[in-house]
Amino acid sequence: MAQRNRERRATAAALRRARRRAHGGSAHGGSAHGGSGTAGTTTPSAGTARARPSAETISTVLLSAAREHWAGDPEAGARIGAMVADRCGEAPSLVAAAVRCALPPLITAAWERGWSPEDLHQMARRRLDAAGVDYLVDAIADESQRYAKAAVPQRWREDLRQIGAVLWWEPAQIGGHLLQWATRHGRSLADTLTTVIEVLAMLLALPVLPRIVPPPGSAATVTPRRGVDQKMLVRVRALLAKAESTTFSEEAEALSAKAQELMSRYSLERIVLDSAGSAGSAPHPATARRMWLDNPYVAAKALLVGAVAEANRCRTVLSEKLGFTTVLGDEVDLEIVELLSTSLLVQATRAMVLAGSQTTRTGRSRTRSYRQSFLLAYATRIGERLSTARNVGAAAVADPARLLPVLAARERVVDELFESMFPQSVSRSYSVGNAAGWHAGRAAADLAVLDTRRAVAAGDT
Repeated sequence: MAQRNRERRATAAALRRARRRAHGGSAHGGSAHGGSGTAGTTTPSAGTARARPSAETISTVLLSAAREHWAGDPEAGARIGAMVADRCGEAPSLVAAAVRCALPPLITAAWERGWSPEDLHQMARRRLDAAGVDYLVDAIADESQRYAKAAVPQRWREDLRQIGAVLWWEPAQIGGHLLQWATRHGRSLADTLTTVIEVLAMLLALPVLPRIVPPPGSAATVTPRRGVDQKMLVRVRALLAKAESTTFSEEAEALSAKAQELMSRYSLERIVLDSAGSAGSAPHPATARRMWLDNPYVAAKALLVGAVAEANRCRTVLSEKLGFTTVLGDEVDLEIVELLSTSLLVQATRAMVLAGSQTTRTGRSRTRSYRQSFLLAYATRIGERLSTARNVGAAAVADPARLLPVLAARERVVDELFESMFPQSVSRSYSVGNAAGWHAGRAAADLAVLDTRRAVAAGDT
């Protein structure tokens, strides 16, 4: 409460300073304004002009409004946005400068707090409307211009491409991005400033996250990526896309089985290849990725990701309130986990929704408990089957004497990264509250899970 009161007092003080500068004092170099006055305003006399606040003052007002919004005043953005547009609408370049004074530093601060472009985009999807998401993506594109290309890690550049962070506007035009964005979206300056304030409020509320990739321009060493071969990714994605789109469970099972077969074989072959001629050398460093999960049932969906991760020598940590799970492992294994988890989440959700709503005999809804139990059972069964497939795949390797020590070394590297990033993590158990949902989830998993021993006559595609 004390913090909220301090934020409100700071906002009020900033607004008073802005109003004093906007209404009072003599003009310096400005033109005179005439006309009759209205209640509640001060009309300058002849020979004086209405002085505008500086860009720094406007920036302070916008940030104060963002703190008010963050503290629980949902109307702060619209109220202050309208006030700034009314007072400074005739000086769009000044307002644009104020926005650029406030917004980019908060984005840079987000990088320092462990966030990546994709993380900010996913958070915006959950906290802002479509306009706010779009404005934030543009702001990220603008901030990224500060860095030389060589100073931007490959994963960072991939994130920027993924979210569509490109410079589409003409920076030299009057009003810069702010007015061009308003025109593009058919919005007034007041509405645009409301969106800016909401974006600022989201950025102010970001917590510190464990860093998974160095930000642009940092002195940290960036390890070159060792992901899955692109030709292999194309083949696997095509198989999983067909598995997700078909309405025939047998076809989905065969397609998913072929995808898992390709990925398992590829991963083990890479492990053997990496260890060839380098006996006793240190394993490749482990890394991490965040998988964002949509509501509802985030915890149950994270359990499915965890089952896939465990079968592929990775570990996971759920950040349920934020909506993501962090996966730690070798770069190749992480790509496999992400591909397979994404496909299985699609298949599980489709099977769950097809079951329809669930009610008791008295008409009370049981849909939520049914679906929660469905996903928990699905994840459990997936884990059982994938663990079996993993063991079978490892046994089929021609040189297990060389493979097993490498796998053990990789496990140690992953565990060390896990302990360094999440020293205070705790285990969590889940209870099943709907037997029908549990049995339905296991049955659906039996149809969707992957069996690497199954022969697929359809060929590679």
